[in-house]
Amino acid sequence: MVSKGRILLAPLDWGLGHATRCIPIAHQLERHGFEVFFATNGRALRLLMSEFPNRHFIKLEEYNIRYSKNGNMAVSMLLQSLKIWRTIRAENRQLNSLIDDYQIEGVISDNRYGLYSKKVPCMFITHQLTIQTPVLGSFIKSINFKFIKKFSECWIPDNPQQSLSGRLSDAEACPIKCKHLGGVSRFKAMTKTDELEILAVLSGPEPQRTLFEKILIEQLSSLNKTSLLVLGKTEDSSSYQIGKLNVIGHLQTEALNQAMANASVVICRSGYSTILDLAKLNKKAIFVPTPGQTEQEYLASYFYDNKMAFAMRQHQFDLNIALEKVRHVKPIKSEDYYPNWAELFAPFERK
Repeated sequence: MVSKGRILLAPLDWGLGHATRCIPIAHQLERHGFEVFFATNGRALRLLMSEFPNRHFIKLEEYNIRYSKNGNMAVSMLLQSLKIWRTIRAENRQLNSLIDDYQIEGVISDNRYGLYSKKVPCMFITHQLTIQTPVLGSFIKSINFKFIKKFSECWIPDNPQQSLSGRLSDAEACPIKCKHLGGVSRFKAMTKTDELEILAVLSGPEPQRTLFEKILIEQLSSLNKTSLLVLGKTEDSSSYQIGKLNVIGHLQTEALNQAMANASVVICRSGYSTILDLAKLNKKAIFVPTPGQTEQEYLASYFYDNKMAFAMRQHQFDLNIALEKVRHVKPIKSEDYYPNWAELFAPFERK
């Protein structure tokens, strides 16, 4: 089959969520005859390399963002703002070279603000058009839109009729055309094959990922319940067992999909891509947002208030209380929404 063109698909490397929701988009691109070049770094790069062997991979500039131990993300981001801006500039310079070197005919950037160019159509994926922050909300929104309007279109991974992102994806003031992708998830409905009482899934930036790992291992191992803890370390597939708790560094998509299908309840961060996966499988969830991560804190409150999940802060986490409370919430679910992929990809086709 003759390729319709080469598309650069580039997720942000903060945690694994941006990369995982790009997996179904990559499959759709290939089904529609495009050749996908992946571009990212760190654990996101390793994840995509394991999911798509024998494809083309390009390492981009690293944002290398770390959250503070005290959970004050606003201060942490402010202190790292110059580094972030330099990375955006550097990846923009890199992109213009990549377009020429690899004959790229379109770009899909998942929250990488520097991947815009006038040479080819460039689409920006985000569910955060209205970033939740306790201070300077209007200013931060204006900066967000200033970068977004450099792209050709904004693609929102949500259902326009039944939103899972609440106020985050309010597109009313967006300066460019917005299109919805629906609840894109790498998972599919699966039949339960085994009994798993608790699945805990970790991801996100350090040091908070490791701090929560220690809390979960201590509390899960003391329970007499069949449980699995996935550490979100794409570089490590080793495993060990403590009583009825199994701990593993990383699971490929199909294996994690099956584990979530088997689980009675899922403990995880309230990252948006994780929410899309939970909705796909109609699962009950216990959310523990990354401390100071305002998006996750907002989503945890949004689902808690609507009785679609139980939520608890990391420093207060008590597994016994959480398991009792989650019994009284509804599973997360969303109506199916199927975008017109051919229409979405039409700007990339050779004229």
